[in-house]
Parts: sequence; structure tokens; C-alpha cells
Amino acid sequence: MSLLTALSRECAAETLKLLRAPEFLIPTLAFPVLFYSIFGVMMGRGGSQAAYLLATFGVFAVMGPAMFGFGVGVAMEKDRGWLDLKRVAPMPVWVYLISKLFGALIFSAFTLAILYAVGGWLGGVELPRPIWGQLVLLHLMVTLPFALLGLTIGFLVKGNGAVAITNLIFLGLALLGGLWMPTAMFPGWFQTIGSYTPSYHAGQSALALIGMGDGAGGHLSVLGIYTAIFAILALLACGLQKR
Repeated sequence: MSLLTALSRECAAETLKLLRAPEFLIPTLAFPVLFYSIFGVMMGRGGSQAAYLLATFGVFAVMGPAMFGFGVGVAMEKDRGWLDLKRVAPMPVWVYLISKLFGALIFSAFTLAILYAVGGWLGGVELPRPIWGQLVLLHLMVTLPFALLGLTIGFLVKGNGAVAITNLIFLGLALLGGLWMPTAMFPGWFQTIGSYTPSYHAGQSALALIGMGDGAGGHLSVLGIYTAIFAILALLACGLQKR
């Protein structure tokens, strides 16, 4: 079997597995759209608030599939012995990881499509077509650092604990990063802590694209640093698993 065939089959199996898991589908697909509909459309009554929250909730929407798909998914498969089985199979480890990332991207893209539709049709968000394209690319790109963070959790924590820990980190990053509401609404010390989180820089990058931020370059650079850090942590956690 060629590597391309193995990769395509692994990606298809991963996508099918996620489709059959309601505990994954409901929080990662429904919650971002539901929360945005309430806070960005119904309470915000459209306009600038709907556009602002569309940018930040887009980050929130891709964090879920990335962190839960890797964090909880890898931890569960590790506990069930699937990782040991895959190690002895004649398949490179990168095929397994790419299939996980593919599944996260598929569900992120689907959630973003619904989110954008709600923002555009019900929230009255109007952006130039090139900006829509840049926004979706940025949101999908943000999947990578949070997938690596989830992978670290998945390697280090057992399956039952991974659900609680991933939820805690996921919701904490969303709140501290100002993805649900602007950090300016919080006390100064809270804003300071939040400014060091990857979710904050992801949200600010998205806001800069729609003309509501202070420039995406610096925030994207910080995201790149976080991506490198999370990659190193994931490699270290993987090394501990092999011992």
C-alpha cells in the first residue's frame, strides 16, 4: 500500500469516527454557533459587534476540534492500546498525526461556514470578498498551535482526565483570550494575563484583518512562537510515551 493510499484511508477513518461521536460533535459544532447567535446577533443586534465577535468566535470555533480531537482523542486511543497497535503497523507516525489534523480541519471548516453564514445573513456582517478569504485562511491556520497543545495533553494525560483538563484549558483560553467578549471589559490584571495567551493573539490577528485590531504581524509572530513551543512539548510528551 502506498503512503498516499494509507493517508487517504486514515483520514477517511478519522472523519468517520468523529461523525459517529456525538460527544465530540455537539460541543465543537453547536456551541460556537449557538453562543455567537446569542451574543453576536441577538444581543449585539448586528453591526460592529457582530463583526467583532465573528472574528473572535471563529478562533473559538477552531480551537474545539483541534484540542478535543487531539487531546481527548489521542488520550482515549492511548488508553485502549490503539497507539501501541499503530506503532507496530507499517505506517509512519506522521500519517496518523496528519489524519487527526485533517479531521480537525474538516470540522473547523464546517463550523466556520455556518458561523459566517449566521454572521452575514442574520448579523449583517459585510466584508470585502478578499477579507472573507483571508479570514477563513487565518481561522484554519489557527488550528495548528491548538492541535499541538491538544496532542501534548493527549500524550501526558489518561483518557478520563483528558476530558476535564482539555475542557478547563479550552474554556480558560477562550475567556482569557477575549474570544467571548473584549478583554477591555475585564480588570487590568486580567487583561495582562490574557495578553500572554495564544488565544488572545489569534483573536487579535483575526480582528486586525477586519480593521478592528492593531496589526496582525506582531500577533502572528507570537502565534508562530507558541506553535514552535507546543511542537517541542508534543515531541517531548511523545518521547515519554515510548519509554
